[in-house]
Amino acid sequence: MYEEIENLLATPMRSVDETIRRRLQSDVALVNQLGNYIVASGGKRLRPRLVLMSAGGAGYTGDAHVTVAAIVEFIHTATLLHDDVVDSSSMRRGRETANAVWGNEAAVLVGDFLYSRAFEMMVEVGSMRIMEILAHTTNTIAEGEVLQLLHVHDPDTSEQRYLEVIRDKTAKLFEAAARLGGVLAGVDAAREQALADYGLHLGQAFQLIDDVLDYAASAQALGKNVGDDLAEGKPTLPLILAMQRASAADAALIRRAIEEGGAEHLERILAIVRETGALQTVRERAHEEADSARTALEAMPDNEYVRALRELAAFAVQRDY
Repeated sequence: MYEEIENLLATPMRSVDETIRRRLQSDVALVNQLGNYIVASGGKRLRPRLVLMSAGGAGYTGDAHVTVAAIVEFIHTATLLHDDVVDSSSMRRGRETANAVWGNEAAVLVGDFLYSRAFEMMVEVGSMRIMEILAHTTNTIAEGEVLQLLHVHDPDTSEQRYLEVIRDKTAKLFEAAARLGGVLAGVDAAREQALADYGLHLGQAFQLIDDVLDYAASAQALGKNVGDDLAEGKPTLPLILAMQRASAADAALIRRAIEEGGAEHLERILAIVRETGALQTVRERAHEEADSARTALEAMPDNEYVRALRELAAFAVQRDY
């Protein structure tokens, strides 16, 4: 499924990757080293692909979508660099994190470099609308990161507050990426909003599955340590639901693990999360979000790019990594 999307986007993605490599260049050697390390670490590049697919689906025929896709990837990568520092993460995508290799200071500063380079490139695109969308999006992401920080080690975090975090921290960049393709193509307000709605629901589905995989995948498949969210004291939806459904003793164990962090009782908590059906419920929520994403596309014409967007929604909830 994902291979078909890759084949459709092979040519423009080569241009996006080349743009990323070229615009990462700096006179400062450490920026080049760390930047190249990040690029080599791969990842699914979902967000830039989303820009390309939405632009194609909306009928765009220019080449600015390549630059915009690279901008979106820079913003995403900057947030990852900062996230890994905040979370003291040591592994991402199966490799050591940049902060583990070069230290927190370098990772934060290169994240800042990526943000500022992204905004330089926005100016070059020359669209105030695109700048408005991305400026608002980066601000919302920052708010989401702060909101998540406030909930770390808080077992009383509600489902509503959790959903606010994933909407702001993750789904808003998906929303922006999908919307930007429509903006580039000059579609009407209804179709622009349809693409934005698709992106928002896709992003929420994607994050919900990520939260499931933190308790259900192998470390090799996941590319990070299983149970990292628990070790960091993050009350994600599987834990919130498990606490609601578990016995008093089991719920107390989860509460204590969130409050204290660490993975001392990881195996027992993994069992509780499975036994309460929390993972299945979160998967079902993710499928509902993916269905909403596909429904949003009904406002779009039927072409190979829109069909690929539908396939991407299916991939987002069927993946195991």
